[in-house]
Amino acid sequence: MYRVPKNTISNFIKEVCQEIYNPLQEFMKVPQTEEEWKEIQNNFYCRWNFPNRCRVLDVKHIIIRNAPHSGSEYFNYKGTFTIILFASVDENYSFRYNDVSTKGRTSDAAVFSNSSLNAALQANLLNFPKNGVFVADDAFPLKTFILEPYGRTTCLSRKQKNFNYRLFRARRIVENAFGILASRLRIFEKSIPLAIDKVDILVKTACALHNWLRTTSSEKYTEMGALDVEDFNAARIIPGSWRSEIHEANGLQALRNNVGARNYT
Repeated sequence: MYRVPKNTISNFIKEVCQEIYNPLQEFMKVPQTEEEWKEIQNNFYCRWNFPNRCRVLDVKHIIIRNAPHSGSEYFNYKGTFTIILFASVDENYSFRYNDVSTKGRTSDAAVFSNSSLNAALQANLLNFPKNGVFVADDAFPLKTFILEPYGRTTCLSRKQKNFNYRLFRARRIVENAFGILASRLRIFEKSIPLAIDKVDILVKTACALHNWLRTTSSEKYTEMGALDVEDFNAARIIPGSWRSEIHEANGLQALRNNVGARNYT
């Protein structure tokens, strides 16, 4: 359409994303002092009534076209070729750390163990408070600074059930952050047909843009009803609109795949 070869456009993508990402990195800074961490703890407690929590951890599989000669390295348990976005999310649904390009077959525990975040925490390079914790699901390794739910197969006491409820409530923050990212930046609706290094910077730039928009244009970027809301009177969760948007997008993608398989025109 623009009389520019596809390989030239492909090079533009990486360069443009890098130029966008460079100035927006300040919106994704990892705290470096204990005071900064304690401020996050206080914000979490005031907004979500969960003490000592510093961030929520989770991973998202980014669907890609399989890299040449990579075999099944990027083939994950969902039956798609992916790279993994490992992220920590703050109380305002913003990404404060991300690690991209881990191969899709890698387990969540291995992703965390091999991350620079884990290395920095183990070496005490981030001045992480002694009582600080990250919240995660049971796919992550159990650490003194990672809280996981009690196993669902055991007979839980009332206190344990209340703890699990609080933890699952807290984890919805990262689910909503990933959901808003995918529903607003539509590149994630289908497999990304780019080389792995280009997907890497594309995802990082998307996370930085998400944070910037959450900070500067939150009401426009995340309109009312987009996020999950808890109805305490009815004791139920009202799903955010991003869930239905992603469901519809996945359905359209599946339809496209089926059409392609049947060689329709």
